[in-house]
Amino acid sequence: MSNTNKAIETIVEQGMLPLYFNADETVSVETLRALYRAGVKAIEYTNRGEAAFNNFKKLLLVRNAEMPGLLLGVGTIKNLQSARDYVDAGADFLVSPGFVKEVAEYAAGKDLLYAPGCMTPGEIIAAENAGMKFIKLFPGNMLGPEFLSGIKDIFPNLLFMPTGGVDTTKENIEGWFKAGVCSVGMGSKLVSKKLMEQKDYATIEQMTRETLETIKAVKQKGK
Repeated sequence: MSNTNKAIETIVEQGMLPLYFNADETVSVETLRALYRAGVKAIEYTNRGEAAFNNFKKLLLVRNAEMPGLLLGVGTIKNLQSARDYVDAGADFLVSPGFVKEVAEYAAGKDLLYAPGCMTPGEIIAAENAGMKFIKLFPGNMLGPEFLSGIKDIFPNLLFMPTGGVDTTKENIEGWFKAGVCSVGMGSKLVSKKLMEQKDYATIEQMTRETLETIKAVKQKGK
């Protein structure tokens, strides 16, 4: 199986992609451990701030030593140089807030999943024409499940994952999956700044477990 397909399959199977950033290296590492303990097999670390790159390299060292089977990707990739830096460091996949054609071409050449952020049908068409299969709907809370319901038939060959404001409640998750998403990006509603500040890794782990269970139940119900 190609690296791209492996990443897509992993994210689709778990039904969500947790994403977070913390400037503190130790907090970043302990949050990664909590997510992994909860059963997560793909995580996005967000490229935000000066500490992000060094933290990411540390996360990869910890992943390689302790976390078999975990895919570690990087988000907020806005240019080709950032993509190169993180892939050279060992990133398993790339995520952007928008569609960056040069990054799409680079990722395709490396057989790595690139999930571009799209907000309009025009952006989705541009991404699809560039060979993208997995689209991040961003910002999810502004678009809403109704947006996807309205356009999904136009894009039968694409997979969609909303990110931004997706909640951990059953109602919110169910609304998105009914609209036709393959997965949901889970940021601050799951891994909140407050929980990281409090170093409350047990709650992060518990909430993640519960959210995975909710998604599993929602997907079963939708079959």
